[in-house]
Amino acid sequence: MLAIRMQRNGRAHLPVYRIVVQESQRHPLSGRVVAEVGSYHPETKKLVLDKEKVEFYLKNGAQPSSRVALILEKNGVKLPAWYKPAPKKSAKAKHADKLRKNQPKEEPAAEA
Repeated sequence: MLAIRMQRNGRAHLPVYRIVVQESQRHPLSGRVVAEVGSYHPETKKLVLDKEKVEFYLKNGAQPSSRVALILEKNGVKLPAWYKPAPKKSAKAKHADKLRKNQPKEEPAAEA
């Protein structure tokens, strides 16, 4: 199965991402890439995308990662009907009863 994902390049503190089509079982940095379909520079928000290649691989069953799916939707690439976005995660405190805001209020001592 193929995956469309972002592969980090660039130097320390200045990432540049390549948007690649890769076997889903491989690690993004393994170097074994089926096709490069674009690039993304988060500093400048510059995106270069080959929409025809992306649509070709999506039609043939390539699964986009959640971040790549957001980028594709913003740039007008129609995602297939079978794609289901990942559910939003909600943060929960492990011990909510121990939080200061959940403790009973202390009444100020009356001075006599």
